[in-house]
Amino acid sequence: MSARELWDRYRDHLIDLPELGFRLDWSRMDLPGSVVDGMSAAFGRAFDAMGAIEAGERANVDEDRAVGHYWLRAPGLAPDTETAESIRRVQADVKRFAAEVHDGSVRPPGAERFERLLVVGIGGSALGPQFVADALGGRADRLRPAFLDNTDPDGIDRVLDELREDFDRTLVVVISKSGGTPETRNGMLETRAAYTARELEFGPHAVAITGPGSKLDRYAEEHGFLARFPMWDWVGGRTSETSAVGLLPAALQGIDTDDLLAGAAAMDEATRVREVRANPAALLAACWYHEGRGRGARDMVLLPYRDRLQLFSRYLQQLVMESLGKEVDLAGNVVHQGIAVYGNKGSTDQHAYVQQLRDGLHNFFVTFIEVLHERDGDSLEVEDGITSGDYLAGFLLGTREALYENGRHSLTITVERLTPFAVGALIALYERAVGFYADLVGINAYHQPGVEAGKRAAAAVLDLQRKVFAELTARGAGGARVEELATAVGAEDQVETVFHILERLARNPARGIEARPGATPFDAVYAVKAP
Repeated sequence: MSARELWDRYRDHLIDLPELGFRLDWSRMDLPGSVVDGMSAAFGRAFDAMGAIEAGERANVDEDRAVGHYWLRAPGLAPDTETAESIRRVQADVKRFAAEVHDGSVRPPGAERFERLLVVGIGGSALGPQFVADALGGRADRLRPAFLDNTDPDGIDRVLDELREDFDRTLVVVISKSGGTPETRNGMLETRAAYTARELEFGPHAVAITGPGSKLDRYAEEHGFLARFPMWDWVGGRTSETSAVGLLPAALQGIDTDDLLAGAAAMDEATRVREVRANPAALLAACWYHEGRGRGARDMVLLPYRDRLQLFSRYLQQLVMESLGKEVDLAGNVVHQGIAVYGNKGSTDQHAYVQQLRDGLHNFFVTFIEVLHERDGDSLEVEDGITSGDYLAGFLLGTREALYENGRHSLTITVERLTPFAVGALIALYERAVGFYADLVGINAYHQPGVEAGKRAAAAVLDLQRKVFAELTARGAGGARVEELATAVGAEDQVETVFHILERLARNPARGIEARPGATPFDAVYAVKAP
């Protein structure tokens, strides 16, 4: 094949959107154009479904909710004037509040202005803000951010210890739609206790983003939080980055949220095109479907060649896996759908799992992300005529070729510069691709029954712990072995869980439980410590 023929073939496998500074290259997916064209009817239905979502259809059928995250960057699409105006009002309120924090109009009681930011949330209430903060933040941050995104005591201590000397100048943003999410509630209570220990009032240092009337909303009002911003029931956590959930932390950090929204809106518009070959989100979905044979048979490996995109794979893990990992389809059939997502960054991964990608089990496809602009200012030549950025680009192109020559497929996304506009466009691109793919395989992408099942199971374990502790207290100094306690509280079939509860409590002296040695660690007698 001549250079001209190869060049034409390559260009035929590109979606180039120069007005967005974006390009999608699917030339190394080996996806025949005839297959793409053969999916036109299925995509016709997917385009119709996406249009219905944007028009306000209650697409989250299991929870009887509309799916409105696309309205967040195009309020005019909202199904009624009240919703559109509420979106515009919140966006204006976010910008106003951030400006007042920055100029000192909103300030902490004992300092001239806020200088640090602590975001307390989990899942979509943390992953999106973390990704954007890392991708777009730096030394020029107006408020330097930190995050509490788990209920791990050691992790909480590590974050709070790092902020300890700055509590009086730290603004805490607590994010929870229901206000009852345990991890977020625990992080807020631990933070409040840390403020109290420093003889600081928590409320005048705090902001809530939550559902109107929620537990957190009422708590924030009662304790004099500086401000409250709404989370609407038609925005899911994993698609909330262009709501107050993502906009407020970004604005406080000093990131241009108008540009972020503009990038998302521009990509939304580009992905309304009803032609798969010209629609990057539809083409992503087509590639995922073909590569995974419509059932997620291959994992999605994300390799962004830019340090600032290191957290993008974690962000996409939730967006893709929580949306597409479903047991049943819309008709109630058991299908066990899903696409596993993992990744880190290039070229770090070339010294890690690229070896397996090249030579090991072929159960994946790769998405490379390239950013053309390397840095502001000149670059040092580390070799004659070669810079560090040249090496990074060489590793990307070389790895892509090394994988392809061994039958490993890949997509390549190229963006010109890593700006708020580009990050907004990437977020919207994958939100749309997930929506299209879900329609192709006939599942509800907007609920999370598995997550809810995990929450219920965790609550049951905590209830069992309370029963075990009460039984030990009633027994006094004598105590009991694991199997005796399990039987006493009616949990014979959960004896293993009882063991794990007791072992952990005994290893943390402040909990008041001791383990008296037996013949083996599993024969120990557990008892409440004597006062």
